[in-house]
Amino acid sequence: MLKVEKLESGYGPMQVLWGPNLQAEAGAITSILGPNGAGKSTLLWTILGGVTARRGKVVFEGNDVTELPAHRKVDLGITLVPEGKHLFKEMTVYENLVMGAYRKEALAEKEKTLDLIYSLFPILAERRNQKSGTLSGGQQQMVTIGRSLMTKPKLIMMDEPSQGLAPKLIMEIFETVERLKEEVGLTILLVEQNAAASLDAADYVYVMHEGTIKAEGTPEVIKASDEIREAYLGI
Repeated sequence: MLKVEKLESGYGPMQVLWGPNLQAEAGAITSILGPNGAGKSTLLWTILGGVTARRGKVVFEGNDVTELPAHRKVDLGITLVPEGKHLFKEMTVYENLVMGAYRKEALAEKEKTLDLIYSLFPILAERRNQKSGTLSGGQQQMVTIGRSLMTKPKLIMMDEPSQGLAPKLIMEIFETVERLKEEVGLTILLVEQNAAASLDAADYVYVMHEGTIKAEGTPEVIKASDEIREAYLGI
């Protein structure tokens, strides 16, 4: 579904990505692991178009979308759950969620998508009229994921969805990620610092360091390599 070819990008004079190649197969969870500063978040933002690609290609469903603006990529079915909880804290849970249904196609299925989100996160149904800023960190992350689902994506990219959460909530978030694949049929590109949980959820894994891909393979292959785990994952 998604193919990244020799992608280069950065910020001003600082180059961050140095030509990584990767693929995200349809209906699978593809994880990108690596230490802080490896370029993982920059990779996601470059795929979406929030950071301009300097060289290389982003191919989605067989089409070169490298130079399309971010809103056009969302129209095609790509969405990003950014690192942190970027919510409108004075707005209710419901109001935050429906902000994601701005596309014509998404608006037409707003109620159906809301039902899906409330089935994934029942607590959000209970607190739909509560201001999002009063929710716990885990519940705010649920709203952030839910809002991205409101766009009716085909590919959902997640940047550190378990960041700052308690172990029990991390387990719940990863269970939801797997349900999005199994029950909704989404393709998921997952950037995550929690290597152990990410390896358990993934179908295929890339290891990034200093803006390049240092290793790739199935979770079993990555887990079996002491060199990869010690050098790049700290596990």
